[in-house]
Amino acid sequence: MSTGVTISSMSKYAILGCGSVGHAVAEELVEQGKDVLIVDKDEGRVEALRDQDLNAQVADISDEHVAEEVSGQDVVLIMSSDVEANKRAVEHIRERDQEQFVVVRASDPVSGDELTELGADVVINPSAVIADAAMRSLESGELEFKASKLGEVLSATKDRVAILTHDSPDPDAIASAAALQAIAESLGVDADICYLGDIGHQENRAFVNLLGIELLNWADVEDHDEYDTIALVDHAKSGEAIDLDVDVLIDHHEPEEEYDAAFVDIRPAMSSTSTILTKYIQEFDMNVDEAVATALLYGIREETLDFKRDTTPADLTAAAYLYPFANHDLLEQVESPSMSPETLDVLAEAIQSREVQGSHLVSNAGFVRDRDALAQAAQHLLNLEGITTTAVFGIGEDRIYLAARSKDIRMNIGKMLSDAYGDIGEAAGHSTQASAEIPLGIFTGIETNDDNRDTLLQLTEEAVKRKLFEAMGVESGESGNGS
Repeated sequence: MSTGVTISSMSKYAILGCGSVGHAVAEELVEQGKDVLIVDKDEGRVEALRDQDLNAQVADISDEHVAEEVSGQDVVLIMSSDVEANKRAVEHIRERDQEQFVVVRASDPVSGDELTELGADVVINPSAVIADAAMRSLESGELEFKASKLGEVLSATKDRVAILTHDSPDPDAIASAAALQAIAESLGVDADICYLGDIGHQENRAFVNLLGIELLNWADVEDHDEYDTIALVDHAKSGEAIDLDVDVLIDHHEPEEEYDAAFVDIRPAMSSTSTILTKYIQEFDMNVDEAVATALLYGIREETLDFKRDTTPADLTAAAYLYPFANHDLLEQVESPSMSPETLDVLAEAIQSREVQGSHLVSNAGFVRDRDALAQAAQHLLNLEGITTTAVFGIGEDRIYLAARSKDIRMNIGKMLSDAYGDIGEAAGHSTQASAEIPLGIFTGIETNDDNRDTLLQLTEEAVKRKLFEAMGVESGESGNGS
């Protein structure tokens, strides 16, 4: 084909073999105003096509002279159910060395490969096309059914809906909750977004503040009974059970606890809960709010590392839908928040004290006031060349706080921290990010006070590092700082 020429700009087509598939293609092309020449060996069929004012000729498509007959057409579609005849047709067309775009029908993957080797530009397997269409119809029908069920559960609310995220929610959790809140409000139902823990990490706080998303700390809600519908959104990664009657459960992670919810939509095949909620917004045919669209787009991008990790076609189509409605200036501000002086100090200390074993890095950031700075340091250190897993720990009032990040597909960093510290502290997370809290004196048996904190730090540092490296499958040693 000549460079610069596109299929949409071509106007002359030939269809070789005009059964039901070829006939459907011919009708569509003629409706688009294309010049279509049809070749088929069945005289009765050709006569019927001519009665429909279609340009049809009688010939066996495997004959060599047919290639000459269609040499003036830009595109040749070989649609016969006889694969051997299709192969001969491709061979004859390519022997003429014409720069025609050739689309051929195959019967299975093997014949498809053979047709490609003979010079076909595109090979179509009708069975595969039908299967894909059937799956798309199934997915569409399932989503319609689930949206109807979700609407019923939300509409049955008499008072208010509480939408709970996981502990210290990330953008995917917050965005998904905001989307479900918008869906509830579109049904005339009041809903509040509630969270456990803190809104940590400067990006997350900037995300909430800039988009004006209102969240309530579940611990500050005086009367939990005011909510007669409870929804868990992107909650599974917290690893914590909720002692409540859950009505709605939507997540892209399988929950560790079982909930007897009236509505459940768990899709591990999707990379983000934001993708799932975007599909529901489309199904409810809502006018998506700018803040919600921006939040969902950011949630998808964060979970997929800007479409570089575990990205699915569903994520891409959801992002494409949201893109025109999102505020991209706000997105840029969210992605580039100012770094606090303490975060900068923690990062500097973590860089200076890092210990590297293979592709694993562990660092002691010393005494910290803002534990969220540890997560940011762990994320920044993950960008070092050759590093796939990072863990940064620091000392608070009476506890060791630890944040870990990983891009090693063989490792589940959340399980690793749980195995390492679950019996002596608290650990939570998933495959790519996790955190832990450990009583400071756990390794020494000494009670913490202001006079002995420095001593405890020295005593516990090696123990923490050793346990981390053991959990990662390597041994701690004098390896330098990885410079």
